[in-house]
Amino acid sequence: MPEPTHDELRTWDRTLVWHAFTQMAEYEPLIIERASGCVLVDIDGKEYIDGVSSLWCNIHGHRHPALDVAVRRQLDRVAHVTSLGASNPTTIKLARRLVELSPPGLEHVFFSDDGATAVEVAVKMAFQYWQQCDPPRPEKTCYLALAEGYHGDTLGSVSVGGIEQFHAMFRPLLFKTLRVPAPDPYRTPEGVTAENLLEHYLGTVERVLAEHHQRIAAMVIEPLVQAAAGIIVHPPGYLRGVRELTRKYDVLLIADEVAVGTGRTGRMFACEHEQVTPDLLCLAKGLTGGYLPLAATLATDQLWQAFLGEYAENKTFFHGHTYGGNPLGAAVALASLDVFEEEQTLARLPEKITRLGEHLQRIKQLPHVGHVRQCGLMAGIELVRGKQTKEPYPWHEKRGIHVCDHARTEGVLLRPLGNVIVIMPPLAITLDQLDQIAGAIENGIIHQKSV
Repeated sequence: MPEPTHDELRTWDRTLVWHAFTQMAEYEPLIIERASGCVLVDIDGKEYIDGVSSLWCNIHGHRHPALDVAVRRQLDRVAHVTSLGASNPTTIKLARRLVELSPPGLEHVFFSDDGATAVEVAVKMAFQYWQQCDPPRPEKTCYLALAEGYHGDTLGSVSVGGIEQFHAMFRPLLFKTLRVPAPDPYRTPEGVTAENLLEHYLGTVERVLAEHHQRIAAMVIEPLVQAAAGIIVHPPGYLRGVRELTRKYDVLLIADEVAVGTGRTGRMFACEHEQVTPDLLCLAKGLTGGYLPLAATLATDQLWQAFLGEYAENKTFFHGHTYGGNPLGAAVALASLDVFEEEQTLARLPEKITRLGEHLQRIKQLPHVGHVRQCGLMAGIELVRGKQTKEPYPWHEKRGIHVCDHARTEGVLLRPLGNVIVIMPPLAITLDQLDQIAGAIENGIIHQKSV
């Protein structure tokens, strides 16, 4: 069969492939054929700096020699082993490595496929824990989460999520979740200032916990940053305060580090910034350096013990994924952790974080840039109709999309969240490439004045 032409590929991509979070009636194909480092190349040979880490998952760049070798070596051993009653050395070694690296007290690892499944696992584990702990607390069946939270697209993870644009359609399918406002330093209630921001939002959490803790199984949170909500950066101390409150009211804490883990915030785990150990920690995206789908839900020994017993007691966690703990994914995840050490990835981040911050402060001065926010090598630039009023542009005007479309003409690939331009490049990004990303965004925003 002859190789398809570029036009045939575009036609098939437009008509056969149903793309995620994409209006297919308006889709214009962008077909990436190869990549190297932080640069993607399409079928026409045009190069783009990968400004969003191929959806926030690439860490060390594309085609990293050590990661490529790890996959090939594992292929020479075994490509797939079920995790249902069996295992393999590579996956076992990864579990041990994650336990060693994660916040103290997380001692057991359940592998799945992606971020949504990692959260789904945590939600179900928390529910089952209360049904069979000693003594059982069967009334604890509810969850507490943040407004504008995003935790994946399975029904359980959508239920604890809270982005209206994504989730409203599926509301009849979801279980009800208690919700508290996102601690957003930019859009605050009347009377809330920078000085009382933390007290206000933690007070809101405590009021809900005080009233409903007897029926709440767990609180779900993205530590430090709500990524898909528009890179909402929480005030310092919020995570620590939430951890103390959930302990006070005997509620489990699920930390969704799918987007913020594996170095994004400047440390391997976001929870490290405030010395927090959650009861359940969810990882995915960057776990394999952006190579293969693999997720992990880490749990404390307290949870683990509640699932142990005789077969007839029916305490087993009846949940599993065909490719959970896949050896190929585990092999490249181990290699990625080795690269973190060998290349001193985290130690090299401060200079890049500072450079990104300098660009953000300049971009902040542009008309219609209402707010910039940053945590590590994650950043958001929010476009507004008026700086003083903070009035957002209507969603349908696609302001963020227009800026990213312009950036693409300058060889920078980005994907916005509504009116928020997201910058989340691979941790391997160079300073020069960061400069190019920021310059393309700045030019795109300036261009918006005439749109």
